[in-house]
Amino acid sequence: MLKVGVLGAGHLGKIHLRLLKESSKYDLVGFYDADVINGKKVEAELGYRYFDNINTLIDAVEVVDIVTPTLSHFDCAKKAMEKGRHIFLEKPITKTLEEAEELIVLEKKYGVKGQVGHVERFNPAFTAIKDSIQNPMFIETHRLAEFNPRGTDVPVVLDLMIHDIDAILSVVPSEVKEVHASGVSVISKSPDIANARIAFKNGCVANLTASRISLKNMRKSRFFQQDAYISVDFLEKKVEVVKMKDAP
Repeated sequence: MLKVGVLGAGHLGKIHLRLLKESSKYDLVGFYDADVINGKKVEAELGYRYFDNINTLIDAVEVVDIVTPTLSHFDCAKKAMEKGRHIFLEKPITKTLEEAEELIVLEKKYGVKGQVGHVERFNPAFTAIKDSIQNPMFIETHRLAEFNPRGTDVPVVLDLMIHDIDAILSVVPSEVKEVHASGVSVISKSPDIANARIAFKNGCVANLTASRISLKNMRKSRFFQQDAYISVDFLEKKVEVVKMKDAP
C-alpha cells in the first residue's frame, strides 16, 4: 500500500479523504489544511489525522493528493515533487499554461508520476460509447451548474468547460486549427459564462458552452458523425445513439 497524504480539507478534500480511507490500495496517513481551525474540526469530526505543517505531511508519505484552491496548485505540486513525491492534482492542473509546463519538466527531473483529476474521462456513459465516436464532424456541449462560490477562484473555462475540452480532444483525431471564445463575469470577478468555438484541421467544429450561474445543472455533449448522432449525458450517466438506417 502506498502512503498518501491530502492537501486541502474543503468540500472536495473531504471526499478525497473518505475515498482514500476506503481504498485498499492506499494507506491514508493524514491531511494538511492551511486553515488550522478547519483542520482541527475535520480531525475531530471525521477522525483523520491533521498535520499543521505541510512539509511534515509530505515527508511522511509517498503520494500527495492536492485538493487545494487552484491558485496554490503549482506551489504545492512543486514542493511535493522536489521531495520526490508522486502527485495527484485536482483539475485544473494550474492557473496558467506556463506553470503546467513547468510541472511536466519537474515530473521528469525528479522521476515522479503526476496525474490530474479529469474524472469525466471515467464517467461510465462516456467510457461505454467513446470507441463508437469515430471522426465526429460537429460537436456541441453544454455544461451548466447552479452558482457555488467554491470554484470562483478561476474562470468557468477552467472550472467547468475544461472537462468537455478534455473529452473532445480525446475523440477528435486532429490538431486544433483555431479557437474563438468569449465570456462574461456576472457574479464573480472572473468569467461565469463562456462560449468557445474550436475548429480542427480536419474540418471538425466544436461549440462549447459553460455556465456556473444556471438555474439547473446540465452536462450534455452531442457528437454528429457520418453514420450516427451520439448524445452523452454526463450528469445522468446515459447515452443515446441514433444511427442512419443504412449505416453499418
